[in-house]
Amino acid sequence: MPVREGVPALLSTGALCAALLLTGCAVTAPSAPVVPAAITGDARPEPAQGAPGRRAALPAPRLPGIGPVTQALVPDGTTQVLVVTGATADSSTSTAVLYERGPQGRWTLTGGPWSAHNALRGWTSDHSAGDLRTPIGVFRLGDAGGRLPDPGARLPYDQDEQFAISGTGFGGEPLEGSFDHVIAIDYNRVPGRTPLDKERPLGDRKGGGVWIHVDHGGPTQACVALDRESLRGLLRALDPVREPVVVMGPAPELAL
Repeated sequence: MPVREGVPALLSTGALCAALLLTGCAVTAPSAPVVPAAITGDARPEPAQGAPGRRAALPAPRLPGIGPVTQALVPDGTTQVLVVTGATADSSTSTAVLYERGPQGRWTLTGGPWSAHNALRGWTSDHSAGDLRTPIGVFRLGDAGGRLPDPGARLPYDQDEQFAISGTGFGGEPLEGSFDHVIAIDYNRVPGRTPLDKERPLGDRKGGGVWIHVDHGGPTQACVALDRESLRGLLRALDPVREPVVVMGPAPELAL
């Protein structure tokens, strides 16, 4: 029974949940304002470096656990980031947390931590279809959908019976209901379309259909899976005005 999932790449490295357990299932932070060295129009001489009264530029606050290399991939306009981390590159279990950036540029935890599953074989920075690994990187979150009615999502939501799925997962667990609600991760897909869209800008070999979907109790093909109520809460929280992204991968790599 064919299973459809989401579609283009966004901002970073990685590749993903091609066809969920039957096909494939498979965000970045802004820098804080820099303090100006002198006020425009101030005719007084600028203090010598290190002299009292000089205000040094403050470093931009980073997302907890995220290093400068990964942080640099988060778009400047993004003020909402879902961070999904696995303990190791081969881990199929992970933890998801939602952060929001306030007016002062600091990141505050606003959701989670939530237990999650990712792909059976863990993570990869070079995803290809069928590798059973979840792409590492920073990806836009802009489109949602599912078999069930919209639970109050702010993202565009496509309700469609084609999100139905059957069969069993890697541990023999039933997959039914896994796509009752999904959020498309913009890995190798065209933004602004239903998660069911099949166009793959990077080509079919790079996989696609990487979503955040309802956890069926085991590893995925490439997607990230959250328990039903956590996913419904995330759908209600993600705000397109905040340009949300997901930052995902093994914790040691995201800390770089």
